[in-house]
Amino acid sequence: MGTERRAAIDIGTVTARLLVADVDGNHRVEQIARRTVITHLGEGLTESGRLSAAGMRRVADAVERFVTEARELGAERVIAVATSASRDAGNSAEFLAMLEAAGARPWIISGEREAYLTFLGATYDLRDEQLLVADIGGGSTELVLGTMRVSGGERLVDLALSRSIDVGSRRVTELHLRSDPPTAREIDAAAGWIADELRGYFRGMKDRPREMVAVAGTATSLAAIDLGLDPYDPERVNGHHLAGSSLLDILENLAGMTLEQRRRVPGLEPERASVIIGGALILQAVMAYAGLPSTLVSEHDILYGMVLDLGMPAEAGR
Repeated sequence: MGTERRAAIDIGTVTARLLVADVDGNHRVEQIARRTVITHLGEGLTESGRLSAAGMRRVADAVERFVTEARELGAERVIAVATSASRDAGNSAEFLAMLEAAGARPWIISGEREAYLTFLGATYDLRDEQLLVADIGGGSTELVLGTMRVSGGERLVDLALSRSIDVGSRRVTELHLRSDPPTAREIDAAAGWIADELRGYFRGMKDRPREMVAVAGTATSLAAIDLGLDPYDPERVNGHHLAGSSLLDILENLAGMTLEQRRRVPGLEPERASVIIGGALILQAVMAYAGLPSTLVSEHDILYGMVLDLGMPAEAGR
């Protein structure tokens, strides 16, 4: 098998993202282009149960640009998936119709499928070690305990415990963090709710992970803040070890700021400032339950899993 140029589009609760990459016969990925647009698709979903017209239009506009760029770059196939917000919304059919008009036909994947693809991507440069992968999204968090092995050029995933939990940065924010800045009581309530929601997963864990890998925007943003990056540098973020003590300091600092102050924090995208506290609380809880002093932060996430997985549909865009 030769090299194939593939494009992956991930439509999440907070962001829409594109990866265009060459994948060779040895499952090596060479990134050609990567884009992220913060769309806040899930804004108001917790209360209304529906995706807003404005949120759907923001995503459709971003996806249309993504498909155009992927085609211009010579992508032989375009794979698109939608995750938590699209799974939960009562008007997902309307949203999918808008996206098809924009040039993509995404699949709304299950939480379990999302967790598998996230693990496949997060372990791209890791193997032969029991890992806990945490993907903190806007509407849900995917937690996957497993091992990646490479044998005869094949990537073999052995999942011990995988679950998608309806705890995400936007969901936490809309349920609990209403003040600006959030009050201590709100922070405590959010932390308690997160702990309650995650507890069942960790109770079912027979073996503790040797290492944790955190992916997606919450983790990469917190790593960038820890490193003081301005502008953002993905090469420095990828592989950064974020210590629990550093995360606590960052969280306490962010929680004392107004939204406008958070928008000016180096390393944090201004549009992510509204949900970063909720995301940081989730990451802190996962690290505490895992009993690990730090987490590895990776730029390799579900997008990598999508371009690597030959089981994905051959075509999800026009």
